[in-house]
Amino acid sequence: MRAIVIGGGIGGPVAAMALRKAGIDASVHERYDRRADGSGGALSIAPNGLQALEVVGLADAVRGIGTPMTAMELQSWTGRTLGRFGGEPPQLLVWRADLHRVLREEAVRRGITVEHGQDLVDVVEHGAGVTARFADGSRADADLLVGADGIRSTVRRIIDPDAPGPRYAGLLGFGARLARTGEPSTGGAMRLVSGKRAFFGYQVHADGSGGWFANLPRRTPLTTVQARATGPEEWLAVLRAAFTPDRTPAVRLVDATDPADLVVTGALEDVPSVPRWSRGRLVLVGDAAHATSPSSGQGASLAFESAVQLARCLRDLPHDEAFRAYEELRRDRVERIIAQAARTNRDKAAGPVGRLLRDTLLPLAFKFADPSRFTWQFDHRIEWDDTLSHA
Repeated sequence: MRAIVIGGGIGGPVAAMALRKAGIDASVHERYDRRADGSGGALSIAPNGLQALEVVGLADAVRGIGTPMTAMELQSWTGRTLGRFGGEPPQLLVWRADLHRVLREEAVRRGITVEHGQDLVDVVEHGAGVTARFADGSRADADLLVGADGIRSTVRRIIDPDAPGPRYAGLLGFGARLARTGEPSTGGAMRLVSGKRAFFGYQVHADGSGGWFANLPRRTPLTTVQARATGPEEWLAVLRAAFTPDRTPAVRLVDATDPADLVVTGALEDVPSVPRWSRGRLVLVGDAAHATSPSSGQGASLAFESAVQLARCLRDLPHDEAFRAYEELRRDRVERIIAQAARTNRDKAAGPVGRLLRDTLLPLAFKFADPSRFTWQFDHRIEWDDTLSHA
């Protein structure tokens, strides 16, 4: 069996390698004619994502580019710690450009073809296979087509022309990596600060390097292109003003940022629910099927889980049964995480009354809540060696 994977970002190469492990040959087709080296901000990979990577032999390569996050500390604008959670194994902080590079290099090393400059325009199903047609006039034939083409998935629209598009979360995203922060180490913790006007996250390593991200409330969305039309110096000034009331290192870290290093990601978005994950010989993985906003901290990890679970189902079942089993195994979990991230986004954009209630009640929630409230996402495992007998 042979599969075409549309999308060469994070989920696509992992899907191709998982399919290869399941005995299905796969090639990756990416619309952009350039590689993603040097672009993108930071993201976290949770223990559940690392377990999925372990299944396909990628965990060590990804650990090699990551920095452990031993805890998440929630703080108020005053610097007061409202709650802390963490565990073993720790999460990893990785930079998107590094992750793209490692996954692409590993896919190529394993003999998987990665084609750039192939913008999918149509898919034709015929009998026992599919033909993917690209904007440059080329085409590719296979038994199956996997859409790993992100939150604005072309494959999702082909499967269901009425499928919902992205939903704006009311926040714009920014970030930067710093060789020298000038701040003391956070001891392996990522500090998440609910400021008076915006949300700020940062981690400082033992050598003084580190990184930060910011979520700036804005009533109307900006695409990434629109947001980047404003110069980085101007955005840094906006962020500096937003964090000036806060008694945290946010302003100092913003001031330490070279404008050339500012990452502007545009609107935070999600897709609460995609009604159809598959049709015929077409199926979705990653953000194409279940796009969660970055506030979940689970976007990459869920993409890895779905890639591996889809391959496992296709290994054991005919494709139509495999697609049903895959969706049955995944939908409830991913939509629960998407909904939880949406609640987090609302907290990030809270007004004065909402901030007061949050800062008062959150410490009590951490003191008395069941720990599984925070850890259920991380404990998920894919049992690759268990054989599926039916959908």
